[in-house]
Amino acid sequence: MNDPFARLPEVPSFTVTSDTVKDGEVFGAAQMSGLFGVPGGQDASPQLSWSGAPEGTKSYAVTVYDPDAPTGSGFWHWAVADIPASVTSLPEGAGDDTGSGLPEGAFQLPTDGGAARFVGAAPPAGHGAHRYFITVHALDVEKIGVPATATPAFLGFNFLGHILGRATIVATAETPAA
Repeated sequence: MNDPFARLPEVPSFTVTSDTVKDGEVFGAAQMSGLFGVPGGQDASPQLSWSGAPEGTKSYAVTVYDPDAPTGSGFWHWAVADIPASVTSLPEGAGDDTGSGLPEGAFQLPTDGGAARFVGAAPPAGHGAHRYFITVHALDVEKIGVPATATPAFLGFNFLGHILGRATIVATAETPAA
C-alpha cells in the first residue's frame, strides 16, 4: 500500500525507537504543524534513538515522509544529512529552525513546505489517516555530498550507492472532516 521503499534495493534493517511516538501510533500535538494551521501543533521533530546499524556505517541521514499526501509525489516533512556515525539519537525538537539539537556537521534540507526544518503533520481535513515514515538511513560515507539546498528526493537518490541499512517507524495522523 504505497510503500516508499518497495522499489528500492533491499538492505538490512536495524532498530529505531522514539520516546515521542511508537510504531503504528498517532503523532501527538507537538508533531502536528502549527505552521500549517493545526491548532496546538508545534512542529517539533520526534525524539529518535537507533541501534544495530550495519558494520561499516560512517554516517546517518534521517527522513520523515508522508506517501499519502494528495500531491502525486507525497510530502517530505524532514530530511537531515551527514549525522556522524558516533551519534545514535536525536532529541525531540532537534529539527527546529536552527537545527539546535543536531550534531555538529549535520544539516537539514528544505522540506516540501519550503523550510529547512521539521514540518509537522497536517493532513487535509477528511482525507483520512496519513502515514509518516520516520527513517534512519545508515550510509557508508561520512558525507553524502549533496548541497544544503537539495531536495529530500535528491538526497534519497544519492543514497543508492551508499545505503547499508534502514530503520523505520511509521506514525499516523488524521484531521477529521469539518
